[in-house]
Amino acid sequence: MSLFFNAVTSDGETTYSFTTAGYAALIIVLIAAVVAACFFKNTKDQHKFSTRQLVVSGMCIALAFVLSNVKIFKMPQGGSITLLSMFFVCFVGYLYGLRSGLMAGLAYGLLQMIVDPYIISFPQMLFDYIFSFTALGLSGLTSTRKYGLYSGYLIGIVGRMTFAVISGVIFFGMYAPEGQNVWVYSFGYNGLYIITEAVITVIVLLIPGVRNGLNQVRVSVNESDSKRIAMNKIA
Repeated sequence: MSLFFNAVTSDGETTYSFTTAGYAALIIVLIAAVVAACFFKNTKDQHKFSTRQLVVSGMCIALAFVLSNVKIFKMPQGGSITLLSMFFVCFVGYLYGLRSGLMAGLAYGLLQMIVDPYIISFPQMLFDYIFSFTALGLSGLTSTRKYGLYSGYLIGIVGRMTFAVISGVIFFGMYAPEGQNVWVYSFGYNGLYIITEAVITVIVLLIPGVRNGLNQVRVSVNESDSKRIAMNKIA
């Protein structure tokens, strides 16, 4: 792995940073993911990605990334309560379905890994950046259902939380206080920032003005289903 990673030791802890080749490989993977998205069929209308879908998805990912840097609270071993950043990744799944949501989550995870990596091993990198963020795209499972925005967001959160907890048990269990069950520790640690942000986000989504605004966004950006969506609003 030395071609793609440099070992960095600080205070007795070894982490890994990307080499130039590592960053190049990540960028290639990110571009490949975008290109692949162009050939995936959308789960709702069975058509390939349109230019509008790519643009809207890209805007949501960019907004999520910007908001991820607005940290309300930062945890000592990684993870933060941010300003609704996870929502905008989930929103892609709500707009365009499961495959689009998963692709957006993958792209967002790769972007986070490029800009702010914390890597102690390759498996940990997969769990914390690839699996965890891609799981936010599970929001697309309920994209066609009434109240699909809320239920989809919560499904995405459960997906991310699941991988975060498993990662905490496997890779960060040594930080658990003596005598405490490592699963309880990991759930409590990760839940403190993931669930807290989810609660804040749901409260914001329940505001009538926000809810109505998101309805209008969905109608305006979805090319083939605008009339049907207008009849099946979030609430």
